[in-house]
Parts: sequence; C-alpha cells; structure tokens
Amino acid sequence: MEILVYGTINSVSLALMGLGFAMVYGISRVPNFAHGALYIVCGFVTWTLFHKIGLPYFISIILSLCVNGVLGILMYRFVLIRVRGMNISEIIASYAIGLAILEGFRFGGFRGMTYTLPVFMEGSLMIGSVPVDFHRLIMMVIGILLVAGLWVFTHHTRIGLALQGMAQDERAALMLGIDSDFMAMLAMGFGAVLAGVAATLILPLGNIVVESGYHVLIMSIAVCIVGGLGSWTGAFFAAFIIGYAQILTVVFIGSHFQMVVALLAIILTLILKPSGLFGQQKELEERV
Repeated sequence: MEILVYGTINSVSLALMGLGFAMVYGISRVPNFAHGALYIVCGFVTWTLFHKIGLPYFISIILSLCVNGVLGILMYRFVLIRVRGMNISEIIASYAIGLAILEGFRFGGFRGMTYTLPVFMEGSLMIGSVPVDFHRLIMMVIGILLVAGLWVFTHHTRIGLALQGMAQDERAALMLGIDSDFMAMLAMGFGAVLAGVAATLILPLGNIVVESGYHVLIMSIAVCIVGGLGSWTGAFFAAFIIGYAQILTVVFIGSHFQMVVALLAIILTLILKPSGLFGQQKELEERV
C-alpha cells in the first residue's frame, strides 16, 4: 500500500515537473533548459510577496505565476527566437539563462533553510494503513485536473487547436496562417506558468533551494525523453514509470539511488529507443 500511495504521489509530482518542458518542446521544438530556473523563480517570488510584502498567500501565488509567464515570454521574444532551429544554440542559450538565474539567486543570498512556503492544508488522512498529508492529496487532485484541463484547452479552444496544429506539423500550420513564432512564444509562457504551478504545489513540502532547480530540470528531461520528446501523453506515462521505479528503489535499495533511476532511464531510452515510448517523429532520434 505504501508503494502504491507514494508511487502515485511521486509520479504526479514528476508529471507536474515535466509538463511545462514537454509543452514547450512539443510546440516550438525548443528544449527549454531554463525550466528548472523558472520553477525556482516562482518559488522565490511567491515567498517574497507572501513573507516580505505581506500579500495573501493565494494572491502571492497568482502574481508569481503571472511573473513566470511574462518571464517565459520575454526569454523567447528576446533570446530564443534568434536561435530557434539551431539545436545546440537553443540548448546553450536556454541553459545559460537558467544558470544565470539560479546562480544569481545563490549570489543574492537566497540559500539555507529560511525559505519555505506554507502547505495548503494542515493535517493528514489514512489511506489503508498509510498516513498521507492533505497537501499531497491536494497536489494529486490539482495535477490530475491540470492534465485534464490542458487536454480540453488543446482540443476545444481556438488557441489550443493552433498550438496542437503547431505540435503536429508546423509547416502545415504555417500554410493555414498560424504565426509559428507567436505560438512558440505563447507556448513558452504557458510552459513557464506550468513550471510555476509545479513549484507552488511541490515546494511547500520542503525548502526553496537553488539546487532544486537543477533537480527539476534533470527530472523533466528524464520524463520527456522516456515518454518521447514532443509527446505530452508520453511524458505523463513516463512520469508514472519513473515515479514508481524511484519508490521501489527507495524501498528495496536506498534513497540515495533515487536520482540514479532517472539517469539510468535516460541512458537506456537513448540506447534502445531514442524517440521514446510515445515519440512519433523518427527525425527526433538524431536530434536526441
């Protein structure tokens, strides 16, 4: 029961971490290596608005998500648009931005055990014989609703259909009058917001530290490569595969091998099936 409960919680956490990365790559084909930095930005902005300025917690979260979205749009508009289509340059540019943000926080003194966010609800609930706190349950519910909401958005709204068209075939979308750069910029903004949503749900379970940004980036890459770059469905299922594998590793081997599972999953996928479990685009194999 512990493996089932905590495996599901861990899997939903990984899905939340990787969803924004998968969305940006799936639509714009830009691997956003600043994804982990955007995750930390939202956490620190929320902490600052709530603890330093004194805004209500919910308002602080909403404002920090808006800041994240704007930051993602600005990153694409002024930097990534200039290197789009150049594989190595995309990675270097986005990673350089993320590195500057994360190390800038470290240099500015944002380190230590001081920076924490409150949980949404105190208390716990027994599932079978396993105690699970209410915040983790809320995180699971929001994660599932978020995935369902994204599906509705991409299948039943005008902008969502345009984004889906971009993800499926950019040239055909261009022929239909869709502005690919504008859609890619929107995707970058949405991806940054999704990174922020993950931060506001996961960070209250621990401390806000710069190292978490690197951890989130690695886990996002693992989820997206195993699931298939460009496949949102693949990222969701890969999160469950890696999530349960990590919990089994913790139970039977030890918690210090948890990160090894994600790295091993990346290596095995690149060796056996570089396009991933649900990757439909064979040209990705060289790019990966």
